[in-house]
Amino acid sequence: MSPRAKSLGTLIRHYIDQIDRDLEAAYLATGLDWRPRYTPVLRALMSIGPASIRTLSNIIGITHGAISQTVAQMEKRGLVELQKGNDARERIVQITSKTEAMIPALQWHWDVAIAVTMGIDADLSTPISTVMLEAIDALNQVPYKDRFQRAAEVMPPMPIPFDRNSLPEESL
Repeated sequence: MSPRAKSLGTLIRHYIDQIDRDLEAAYLATGLDWRPRYTPVLRALMSIGPASIRTLSNIIGITHGAISQTVAQMEKRGLVELQKGNDARERIVQITSKTEAMIPALQWHWDVAIAVTMGIDADLSTPISTVMLEAIDALNQVPYKDRFQRAAEVMPPMPIPFDRNSLPEESL
Protein backbone atom coordinates (compact mmCIF):
# COMPACT_ATOMS: atom_id res chain seq x y z
CA MET A 1 0.00 0.00 0.00
CA SER A 2 1.41 3.39 -0.93
CA PRO A 3 1.83 6.01 1.82
CA ARG A 4 -0.82 8.17 0.11
CA ALA A 5 -3.40 5.35 0.36
CA LYS A 6 -2.96 5.01 4.14
CA SER A 7 -5.36 6.65 6.55
CA LEU A 8 -4.26 9.66 8.57
CA GLY A 9 -4.22 7.61 11.78
CA THR A 10 -1.94 5.00 10.18
CA LEU A 11 0.42 7.69 8.88
CA ILE A 12 0.64 9.38 12.29
CA ARG A 13 1.26 6.05 14.05
CA HIS A 14 3.94 5.16 11.48
CA TYR A 15 5.68 8.51 12.01
CA ILE A 16 5.57 8.14 15.82
CA ASP A 17 6.73 4.50 15.63
CA GLN A 18 9.78 5.50 13.58
CA ILE A 19 10.69 8.29 15.96
CA ASP A 20 10.10 6.24 19.12
CA ARG A 21 12.08 3.26 17.79
CA ASP A 22 15.08 5.44 16.94
CA LEU A 23 14.86 7.47 20.17
CA GLU A 24 14.75 4.31 22.26
CA ALA A 25 17.83 3.02 20.41
CA ALA A 26 19.60 6.31 21.12
CA TYR A 27 18.76 6.06 24.82
CA LEU A 28 20.06 2.49 24.97
CA ALA A 29 23.22 3.42 23.06
CA THR A 30 24.09 5.86 25.85
CA GLY A 31 23.23 3.41 28.62
CA LEU A 32 19.79 4.73 29.52
CA ASP A 33 16.94 2.29 30.13
CA TRP A 34 14.28 4.74 28.96
CA ARG A 35 11.31 4.69 26.61
CA PRO A 36 10.09 7.82 24.81
CA ARG A 37 6.56 7.33 26.22
CA TYR A 38 7.96 7.99 29.73
CA THR A 39 9.13 11.49 28.81
CA PRO A 40 5.82 13.39 29.08
CA VAL A 41 5.19 11.85 32.52
CA LEU A 42 8.65 12.77 33.79
CA ARG A 43 8.52 16.28 32.34
CA ALA A 44 5.14 16.87 34.00
CA LEU A 45 6.44 15.55 37.34
CA MET A 46 9.56 17.72 37.02
CA SER A 47 7.30 20.72 36.45
CA ILE A 48 4.65 20.20 39.14
CA GLY A 49 6.10 17.63 41.52
CA PRO A 50 4.25 14.52 42.71
CA ALA A 51 0.83 14.25 41.09
CA SER A 52 -2.12 11.94 40.66
CA ILE A 53 -2.55 9.97 37.47
CA ARG A 54 -5.67 12.04 36.73
CA THR A 55 -3.68 15.27 37.07
CA LEU A 56 -0.95 13.89 34.80
CA SER A 57 -3.59 12.86 32.27
CA ASN A 58 -5.06 16.37 32.25
CA ILE A 59 -1.68 18.10 31.97
CA ILE A 60 -0.27 15.82 29.29
CA GLY A 61 -3.52 15.49 27.35
CA ILE A 62 -3.45 11.69 27.15
CA THR A 63 -6.13 9.36 28.48
CA HIS A 64 -6.13 8.26 32.10
CA GLY A 65 -5.74 4.64 30.96
CA ALA A 66 -2.68 5.40 28.82
CA ILE A 67 -1.01 7.35 31.64
CA SER A 68 -1.84 4.61 34.12
CA GLN A 69 -0.27 2.00 31.84
CA THR A 70 2.86 4.12 31.31
CA VAL A 71 3.20 4.80 35.05
CA ALA A 72 2.86 1.05 35.76
CA GLN A 73 5.73 0.35 33.34
CA MET A 74 7.82 3.09 34.94
CA GLU A 75 7.10 1.75 38.41
CA LYS A 76 8.20 -1.74 37.36
CA ARG A 77 11.55 -0.29 36.28
CA GLY A 78 11.95 1.68 39.50
CA LEU A 79 11.56 5.05 37.77
CA VAL A 80 8.57 6.26 39.80
CA GLU A 81 6.92 5.37 43.09
CA LEU A 82 3.21 5.34 43.80
CA GLN A 83 1.71 6.57 47.06
CA LYS A 84 -1.91 6.49 48.15
CA GLY A 85 -3.74 9.74 47.63
CA ASN A 86 -6.62 11.34 49.55
CA ASP A 87 -9.06 8.89 47.97
CA ALA A 88 -8.44 5.13 48.28
CA ARG A 89 -8.49 4.87 44.46
CA GLU A 90 -6.18 7.82 43.88
CA ARG A 91 -2.47 7.14 43.39
CA ILE A 92 0.18 9.83 43.60
CA VAL A 93 3.17 9.43 41.28
CA GLN A 94 6.61 10.67 42.28
CA ILE A 95 10.07 10.45 40.74
CA THR A 96 12.59 8.05 42.31
CA SER A 97 16.23 8.89 43.02
CA LYS A 98 17.14 6.56 40.12
CA THR A 99 15.20 8.79 37.72
CA GLU A 100 16.48 11.96 39.37
CA ALA A 101 20.03 10.82 38.58
CA MET A 102 19.07 10.22 34.92
CA ILE A 103 17.62 13.70 34.32
CA PRO A 104 20.82 15.43 33.08
CA ALA A 105 21.41 12.70 30.48
CA LEU A 106 17.72 12.68 29.52
CA GLN A 107 17.76 16.45 29.14
CA TRP A 108 20.68 16.12 26.72
CA HIS A 109 18.65 13.59 24.68
CA TRP A 110 15.64 15.89 24.68
CA ASP A 111 17.75 18.80 23.44
CA VAL A 112 19.12 16.65 20.61
CA ALA A 113 15.58 15.45 19.78
CA ILE A 114 14.36 19.05 19.57
CA ALA A 115 17.21 19.87 17.16
CA VAL A 116 16.26 16.83 15.03
CA THR A 117 12.60 17.87 15.00
CA MET A 118 13.57 21.38 13.92
CA GLY A 119 15.60 19.81 11.10
CA ILE A 120 12.64 17.70 9.99
CA ASP A 121 10.41 20.79 10.09
CA ALA A 122 12.95 22.63 7.91
CA ASP A 123 12.80 19.79 5.34
CA LEU A 124 9.02 20.10 4.96
CA SER A 125 6.89 22.53 2.98
CA THR A 126 5.00 23.25 6.21
CA PRO A 127 6.48 22.36 9.61
CA ILE A 128 4.76 19.25 10.97
CA SER A 129 4.72 20.79 14.44
CA THR A 130 2.71 23.73 13.08
CA VAL A 131 0.27 21.44 11.28
CA MET A 132 -0.17 19.23 14.36
CA LEU A 133 -0.86 22.23 16.61
CA GLU A 134 -3.39 23.54 14.08
CA ALA A 135 -5.03 20.09 13.81
CA ILE A 136 -5.31 19.77 17.61
CA ASP A 137 -6.78 23.27 17.80
CA ALA A 138 -9.29 22.41 15.05
CA LEU A 139 -10.36 19.28 16.99
CA ASN A 140 -10.68 21.33 20.17
CA GLN A 141 -13.00 23.67 18.28
CA VAL A 142 -15.10 20.89 16.73
CA PRO A 143 -14.40 17.36 18.02
CA TYR A 144 -13.82 14.52 15.58
CA LYS A 145 -17.01 12.72 16.70
CA ASP A 146 -19.07 15.80 15.73
CA ARG A 147 -17.31 16.06 12.38
CA PHE A 148 -17.91 12.33 11.81
CA GLN A 149 -21.62 12.71 12.56
CA ARG A 150 -21.94 15.64 10.14
CA ALA A 151 -20.12 13.75 7.38
CA ALA A 152 -22.20 10.61 7.98
CA GLU A 153 -25.41 12.63 7.61
CA VAL A 154 -24.56 13.59 4.02
CA MET A 155 -23.19 10.19 2.98
CA PRO A 156 -25.34 7.51 1.42
CA PRO A 157 -26.67 5.12 4.05
CA MET A 158 -24.54 2.21 5.18
CA PRO A 159 -25.06 -0.56 2.58
CA ILE A 160 -26.38 -3.11 5.03
CA PRO A 161 -27.46 -2.58 8.60
CA PHE A 162 -24.84 -3.93 10.92
CA ASP A 163 -26.10 -6.41 13.45
CA ARG A 164 -23.38 -7.61 15.81
CA ASN A 165 -25.54 -10.61 16.72
CA SER A 166 -25.40 -11.85 13.13
CA LEU A 167 -21.60 -12.30 13.24
CA PRO A 168 -20.24 -15.82 13.50
CA GLU A 169 -19.33 -16.68 17.11
CA GLU A 170 -15.58 -17.05 16.35
CA SER A 171 -15.33 -13.46 15.04
CA LEU A 172 -16.50 -11.90 18.32
